[in-house]
Amino acid sequence: MAATEHVDLEQFVEGVKRRNPGQPEFVQAVHEVAADIFDFIQDKEQYHRYQILRRIAEPDRVVSFRVCWEDDKGNIRVQRGWRVQNNNSIGPYKGGLRFHPSVTESVLKFLAFEQTFKNSLTGLPMGGGKGGANFNPKGKSDHEVMRFCQSFMTELYRHVGADIDVPAGDIGVGAREIGYMFGQYKRITNQFTGVLTGKGLEYGGSLVRTEATGYGVVLFLQNMLETKRDGVAGKTVVVSGSGNVATHAAEKIVQLGGKVVTLSDSEGFIYDPDGIDQDKINWVKAHKTKRRGRISEYAAEFRNAEFHAGRKPWSVPCHVALPCATQNEISGDDATMLIKNGCAAVSEGANMPTDLAGIGVFKAARILYAPGKASNAGGVAVSGLEMSQNSARRSWKEGEVQDLLTGIMRDIHGRCLEYGRDRDGYVDYVRGANIAGFKKVADAMLAYGVV
Repeated sequence: MAATEHVDLEQFVEGVKRRNPGQPEFVQAVHEVAADIFDFIQDKEQYHRYQILRRIAEPDRVVSFRVCWEDDKGNIRVQRGWRVQNNNSIGPYKGGLRFHPSVTESVLKFLAFEQTFKNSLTGLPMGGGKGGANFNPKGKSDHEVMRFCQSFMTELYRHVGADIDVPAGDIGVGAREIGYMFGQYKRITNQFTGVLTGKGLEYGGSLVRTEATGYGVVLFLQNMLETKRDGVAGKTVVVSGSGNVATHAAEKIVQLGGKVVTLSDSEGFIYDPDGIDQDKINWVKAHKTKRRGRISEYAAEFRNAEFHAGRKPWSVPCHVALPCATQNEISGDDATMLIKNGCAAVSEGANMPTDLAGIGVFKAARILYAPGKASNAGGVAVSGLEMSQNSARRSWKEGEVQDLLTGIMRDIHGRCLEYGRDRDGYVDYVRGANIAGFKKVADAMLAYGVV
């Protein structure tokens, strides 16, 4: 094969922009990874010759489909669904389904791209994928959600399978939605297989899956702090979000002796100077899941708490920040404010919650900064363990899964150290995660030839 002319980073990113017009989230995700990968592959001719990064940044396929359903008033509603299958070089496609009005092809392509590296970092045999729809479950009745999920799966079922593509939950897709979709899959195919993860314990789910992403975020944080001979105990922590990831991250912080002072949703954030303890976390869980309430009502329930409408929590002084809401929630200005107010560690619970300017601020300040593809990999790791349990037709005990999760997060941290540690001892966790995640996928692709 003839040698390939090397392009530089800016040429590569311009090519991605040209091929993906109107998809800023996807271009941002590729740019963030490519910035580190280009340095790593500079003297590795085989990666250039076989166009490995270019191929990873081009999804294997993007499936788009219409989802028709009927609301409780008899109106016919039409939504759009997608499944992005990015790369299956190291295992079946694996990644969540997101139901939210903000879902677009660009968002799902960025998530599937990130998922490819995240899944690689876990050490488990899982490729990268993501999917969802621009459907909003909020304000819908159970029967409306059921009808939508059944219609969604009626198209999706032909593209997924236990050895092909195994979706899971994400924003807007919890146990209720997974149950409806699994029931429809089983109804259509007459098969009981591990085609979805995040299932209920009654029909093949795994213990600890609900807690896994939030717990993993804090376990990774603890591993970072241990490199400084420090720990979570005594730290003041700001958390964004108030869903599954945020509440379980807060829960693990409390278990390890830290003090959580904020949670948020799309309407604003609450600040509780007394600390959000386990009883308060339990109230938030019930309020958000059973009553589908808003975080603003926390301030009415707990006397000393304050609600700040239309704002994010990054102005609150803290030692640690855990962004657990959504992409690009920390800007360059937000990152600067966090550093100014004493933040020394950030562990991302959401996918790409810090924009490129914010990442630059954190790196320049040389704080402990964990990108989501490393720190929030606990959820998909336990999803992978659920796949293993489904394949073996057995369930593991909670302690077994907890130990495996702790070990996986420790191993991910170790892989980041391998490729991210500078000579002066500073660890660039972004570079470490990007290179470690890339290398495993890239080497598998080289083994297959040009396919």
